[in-house]
Amino acid sequence: MLEKQIVEEFDKLIPEPKCELNYKSPYELLVAVILSAQCTDKRVNEVTENLFKTYNTPEKMITLSQDKLGKLIYSCGFYNAKSKAILEASKDIVDKFSGQVPSTMEELTSLRGVGRKTANVMISEAFKGDAFAVDTHVLRVSNRLGLTKNDNPDLVEQDLKKFFNQKNWSKLHYQMVLFGRYKCKAIKPDCAGCPFQKNCSYFADKKGK
Repeated sequence: MLEKQIVEEFDKLIPEPKCELNYKSPYELLVAVILSAQCTDKRVNEVTENLFKTYNTPEKMITLSQDKLGKLIYSCGFYNAKSKAILEASKDIVDKFSGQVPSTMEELTSLRGVGRKTANVMISEAFKGDAFAVDTHVLRVSNRLGLTKNDNPDLVEQDLKKFFNQKNWSKLHYQMVLFGRYKCKAIKPDCAGCPFQKNCSYFADKKGK
């Protein structure tokens, strides 16, 4: 399936994709994205609704101990690693960037606790730039559709950026996330009426059994 056809099909399926994390500033989004690793956006929103009432800036966040923050974000899972990442990134934002979340890939990934996926989300969502974040949903969908043969998110990102026009990167990222979250799920995906059946390796395997 050609790039134009894939873009058109995603536009029909999910014409106005939106980030499902609640935030009011780039910093709040950064914290929410860190918390979202292997956790649902719904749960993250429940946790940050309370967290951001008091700790909604890096300056306020670093007044917390890792133990206290861990207790506040406990239900998001992996609370030790996530509390450490949030506090380290917050300290770097205060020390290196005068409390303002930076907007470039180089600067974002210079923050401790921030990798390419998180940085790409920040660039596309908070700063409205062109980026292609690869999470588990994007990884799964792009492999099933034959857009990549890689399992490494950084390599998948490169493959998707080569295949799609830059102006479509950010929108396609969210379309793939939502498509993977609600239809092309890891277990028991809803294949009925899917426009990508002819190109889907999962559907081909399922049909052959």
